[in-house]
Amino acid sequence: MKNTKDLLDILILEDTGSNNFLGKSNDIGSPNVFGGQVLAQSLNAAYRTVAKERVLHSLHSYFLEAGNLDIPITYNVQIIRDGGSFSTRRVTAYQNEKTIFILACSFHKIEKGHEHQIPIKKDIKQPEELLSWTDMLTQFGEFIPKKLKAFLSIDRPIAFKPVQAVNPFENKDLPPIIDVWFKLKGNGENLSLAIKQQILTYISDYNILTACLHPNASKANFSNTQMASLDHSMWFYRDFDFTDWMLFSIESPNSFGARGFSRGNIFTRDGKLIASVAQEGLLRPLQK
Repeated sequence: MKNTKDLLDILILEDTGSNNFLGKSNDIGSPNVFGGQVLAQSLNAAYRTVAKERVLHSLHSYFLEAGNLDIPITYNVQIIRDGGSFSTRRVTAYQNEKTIFILACSFHKIEKGHEHQIPIKKDIKQPEELLSWTDMLTQFGEFIPKKLKAFLSIDRPIAFKPVQAVNPFENKDLPPIIDVWFKLKGNGENLSLAIKQQILTYISDYNILTACLHPNASKANFSNTQMASLDHSMWFYRDFDFTDWMLFSIESPNSFGARGFSRGNIFTRDGKLIASVAQEGLLRPLQK
């Protein structure tokens, strides 16, 4: 995938009837289906069963089995409730009749109410001051570890620019934080809020577990640690657009027992808080 159009071709599912939908997968450089893809496709299925005037406000999910890239995924939507203000859906994803993922999500009619939000970080470097993943590959490709180089070489519909540049050869423990600017490649204009939320959900599964590795970076890295998303939750607040860079600001309060927990907030460049994310993931040290 190289741009927004390619991403939407993956996220928008085929309706096969009876609240069942069929999705294909794309390789992002891992041996299994990317968790963000399953999350976003599940939302696409759920949104197709909800009245247009209702907007997603939260989701909670579990990854149960690794997805096979070569097998289509079937998404079944259960209509749990349509109340006066909220609609609830449960989505189950299958491959060969095996359940690989479950999601519960809630939609809310648009209402007015009180407002507040936490601010975006002050004095944070802007995207124009930073190198993207592609820039890093171009400038330092011959020095980057083989596994990381292969991951960075995959075409993606999103550009990422990490604020904290990490040298993979320093073997130094780091604070449990990551700030990453991201931007869609291609035309991100005139997208419905439903589609924008699905794309944002797809993006939210990138980078988040890396913050869990940082406090143990002197001994833990991508090549010696098995990592996988275990669960994923999101809360959506405000409308937004994809025409400029956005900031995913992540922190990891805890890692223990081969699991790590991270949480983060997503802001527009002008500081509007649009979503919060939480995820626990597998962080299993690999035996030599």
